[in-house]
This record gives sequence, structure tokens and C-alpha cells, in this order.
Amino acid sequence: MKGNRRLEGKVAVITGAANGIGRATARLFAREGARLLLADIHAEGLQETLDLVRNEGCEAILRRMDVSVEAEVQELIGLALSAYSRIDILCNNAGITGQMSGLEAQDAEDWRKVFEVNLLGAVLGTKHVALHMRERHSGAIVNTASVAGIRSGAGGNAYSASKAALINFTQTAACDMGGYNVRVNAVCPGLVETGMTKPIFDYARAQGKGAKLGSRCELRRYGRAEEIAAAILFLASDEASFITGQALAVDGGNTASLNLPGMKV
Repeated sequence: MKGNRRLEGKVAVITGAANGIGRATARLFAREGARLLLADIHAEGLQETLDLVRNEGCEAILRRMDVSVEAEVQELIGLALSAYSRIDILCNNAGITGQMSGLEAQDAEDWRKVFEVNLLGAVLGTKHVALHMRERHSGAIVNTASVAGIRSGAGGNAYSASKAALINFTQTAACDMGGYNVRVNAVCPGLVETGMTKPIFDYARAQGKGAKLGSRCELRRYGRAEEIAAAILFLASDEASFITGQALAVDGGNTASLNLPGMKV
């Protein structure tokens, strides 16, 4: 399917590209004319995404890496500049859920790992692309946060706290980078079926509650990865040239109401 070529000539780095929202974003960016550097810790899924975007006629390369390791992030940005000589868009999409157990059963190591991937990964990506974007006086960074960072009930303790911190970092980074015409925004997905959320969907369906998935959203359904990718595309494109420091909820209206159990029919 042909896109509108809104990213023609632009270079985008996408982390967490092996599945879900990252893969959907890569495929949409490919149709819109971008050249891509795809990164993830999961090599098999990353190769599948690369094959998909190349089938779309997209120029793309991959790098298996861990976003929580600064040296690997620095190498990722260096690879993009070596291959393409520029980076126009950085999508900090890599993330993990962490433990879903009660607070008393959670351990410090899990909290550290969740924050290292969900928050520090975005911090490091932004840090190492910042000088290049500042020198070019142009760039767009889009972080994948979550409605869990806006209100409780959408994720575990560590996950929710990391996404709230990511939203705040998005705002502070936007202030740091705005004078250089570099925009930093976040998308906050609601319930979307991806590899990361698969256990939630599998459990609900095994309990015969599959029809209730997404029922607490105002649109009465869960989202698709492609719908989140469309929001990421907008924020990354020149169409959002006057938008920075924002956290855009793409959640079917989930955060628009009190959303208390039993309130909706």
C-alpha cells in the first residue's frame, strides 16, 4: 500500500522494532518514504520486521542491541549517521512490563530493569542524538509512554512509574531542545494487543472474558498497533511542526473519564 510520502528523504531510528507498535511504526514509516534503522534486543523478530519493510521497497538496516546499555545506544546512533549521514527522527519505543505481582512481592532488581529499559533507554537515545539534531537545527523525537503513566490501573507499579517518568522527561527534554528546533513528544497508548500485552489478552480469553477486553474505554474496544503508529507518524512529521513537550493519549477515551469499575455498561 502506498503512503502519502510524508517522510520522504528522512531517516528514522526506531527501537523496540521487533514486534507490536515498533513493527507497525516501521511499516508505516516505510510506506511514507523514510529510510530506517531498526533496533531491538530480539534478533528473530527484528529480522522479520526488516524483511517486511524491505518488501515495501524501503531502505533499511538493523542492529540487535540493548537500549539500557549506553555504549550500545551510542553505537546505534553512530551506525545511523555512518549509513545515512543524518537522523531526522528517533522513536524511543523499546519497553518491558516488569512484574505484575502485588507490591509486597516485587523486588528491587525488577524495578531497576524496568526503569533501565523504559526510561533510561529513552534518555540515552535522546542524549546521543541530541548533538546531531542541534547542529542540524532540526529533528523529532517520539517516546512511547503509556496511559499507565497518566493514571493508575493500566499497569504494574514499576511500569506505571517508569512511564510517568518518561512523560516528565519528554517535557524537560522538549524544553532543553526547543531552542534548536528539535521537538520531543510522547504517545500514551491505551490497551493494545502486542507481544508485550499478549499475556493479558491470553488470560482474558482463557477465562472467557475476551469480549470484555477494552470495554472500559469510551470506544468500547482495545486498540491496534497501527493506530498508535499513526499517532507516532503525525508527531514525527512536519504536520506536527508546532507541537512539542506533549503526551498524546491514544487510548479510545480511556483517560477521558473517571473510568471506575462498574461505571460503564
